Amino acid sequence: MTSPQKSPTPVSRRGFLQRSSAALGSVALANLATERFALGASPGDTVKIALIGCGGRGSGAADQALSTSGSTRLVAMADAFKERLDGSLGMLKNKHKDKVEVPEDKKFVGFDAYKQAIALADVVILATPPGFRPIHFEEAVRQGKHVFMEKPVAVDGPGVRKVIAAAEEAVKKNLKVGVGLQRHHQPIYLETIKRLNDGAVGDILATRAFWNDAGVWVRSRADLAKKLGRPPTEMEYQMYNWYYFVWLSGDHICEQHIHNLDVIQWVKQGKPYDPTGKTPIVHPVKVRGMGGRQVRTSKETGEIFDHHACQYEYGDGSILFSECRHIPQCWSSVSEYVVGTKGNCNVGSGVITGANAWRAPREVREGHDAYQIEHNDLFDAIRNDKPYNEAFFGAYSSMMSVIGRMATYSGKEILWEDAWNSQIDVMPKTYAWDAPTPVNPDKDGVYSIAVPGKTITV
Repeated sequence: MTSPQKSPTPVSRRGFLQRSSAALGSVALANLATERFALGASPGDTVKIALIGCGGRGSGAADQALSTSGSTRLVAMADAFKERLDGSLGMLKNKHKDKVEVPEDKKFVGFDAYKQAIALADVVILATPPGFRPIHFEEAVRQGKHVFMEKPVAVDGPGVRKVIAAAEEAVKKNLKVGVGLQRHHQPIYLETIKRLNDGAVGDILATRAFWNDAGVWVRSRADLAKKLGRPPTEMEYQMYNWYYFVWLSGDHICEQHIHNLDVIQWVKQGKPYDPTGKTPIVHPVKVRGMGGRQVRTSKETGEIFDHHACQYEYGDGSILFSECRHIPQCWSSVSEYVVGTKGNCNVGSGVITGANAWRAPREVREGHDAYQIEHNDLFDAIRNDKPYNEAFFGAYSSMMSVIGRMATYSGKEILWEDAWNSQIDVMPKTYAWDAPTPVNPDKDGVYSIAVPGKTITV
């Protein structure tokens, strides 16, 4: 990571451009554009976008970025798999036509492709499998780019700390950072949590968070072999079926349940988050839990669990009871609840019962696309130079997920301090299609699974 830079001194737009023109010399035009946007850009300026990670969520985020107010253009794309990049490009071209200009020489494929794409843009969308997020975010900040990155932002303690360090550097460089925890931009959550922060249910005694559903896609080794015309390397297969490996997804407690854990963190914070990262973030002091793998037993489902249940204990004695499950034909719920001394709250439904009973009106409950709003807010901050950095609470919410996995995998009570300072790095040492992977199947193609009471996580 580069050494810290001083915060830019405020200058007029005209003065900045005059100085920049005189000093241009060997400075790349792309760097000039990025510095301009770090100082604030007029609504008429075209914001250049690079997409890193061209799967479904990345393509959706690019669509939303291109749909923001003002002139935007997708100028570069990067992915590990060319077919995924080409499919995403086709969809975005069909939808946005003149806003997409990604010729062959701006399409980058492979593990280092992100560096080349980042260099060409003002704003970078990071939507690869989450394990790559810390190094991609670090590089985007190093190059002086604004960032939208999907959640979670890391899958282990070292990754979370790397994101925090890069977020601090982003503040110094006046870079804007959005994180795909879109409930922070959803009116029903904003209004409900404001009321909770104002004391609508009194003192908070307990909270509950759920992401219980049937699960997600599975990609087989045979399908990949058919696409490649040969047996895949282990690295190719794990990248292709990324959801089922801890180093890539963090397990579904990280990849999905983070949304619900993040909402409870937001409630417990009790006030708006500080975009400078200077205000301490409220977090639990310890976590205990249990989990396992009861129905997710095929070779294609890698090493992750199919259920986790955790108790997060905060310093004030309140407990967050957390569940996430990927098992078909069971009770499903994606929701968050608060129990207080004066009433209770279903946060996502906008319903408070008790002394200050309230139900969110229809105009708050309906007709809002939080995925679009989060991009609208980020691009507004970029164009109008507003303080904006969601990486700090994104990192702490990611850590909530990671410490939950540590507790369920090990069966131990895990202290926040120990998890935060953990030196266990789940990522590969090198990135290449023939490089060793952090986990490998046995001779029968079966991956070893964490065993509570035996598995060490800190």
